[in-house]
Amino acid sequence: MALIVLTLAGCGRTERPVSPRSRPAYQPVIGPSERETAQCFADLRALGVEFEPLPDRQFGPGCAIIGTVKLLDVGVPTTNLGAVRCGEARTYAGWARNAVGPAAYQILGSELARIQSMGSYSCRNVAGTARRSGHSIGNAIDVGAFELKDGRRISIAEDWNSPDPQVRQFLRTVHASACKRFGTVLSPDYNAAHRDHLHLEDDRATFCR
Repeated sequence: MALIVLTLAGCGRTERPVSPRSRPAYQPVIGPSERETAQCFADLRALGVEFEPLPDRQFGPGCAIIGTVKLLDVGVPTTNLGAVRCGEARTYAGWARNAVGPAAYQILGSELARIQSMGSYSCRNVAGTARRSGHSIGNAIDVGAFELKDGRRISIAEDWNSPDPQVRQFLRTVHASACKRFGTVLSPDYNAAHRDHLHLEDDRATFCR
């Protein structure tokens, strides 16, 4: 009987468990080179953008902040921004100052007070997929609304299909301008996941929806 028990005991898992130290490490995110980042910092300074360089950090598979900045002043106040890759910050600053601001004044008759973002860096996947989002490397900004100095608030969620033709024209104008500047721009016309914001990503793609 003892022999049977010993035999059965040997029928279980025989390989040794893998220790955490022996597990293969994930591949680190490769970001812009130091030279590219230094040039981007110089570009931001030339544009008069106030920013704070952030230290590079790897957070896990597909998630890192490399060559990123904290935007302090791009000429148009923007809420809720965290780490933003420098190239994305440069493109965003140009869009906010040279497209959104003028469009608000010319189409809606009011100066722009601030842009409300829904964040930048976030270690997450593209909705419904196993693929990392541009947010996971700080290379995307989500914009939810625009506040005007006359007190109006124009939001993507409530006003994308507004009955007011001027409001619709304003949102379509800033969307079209974003498509000329960013690589990937997603709006409520793309899918339900973007029903309340514009996704602006500087990825050198040509995808505008």
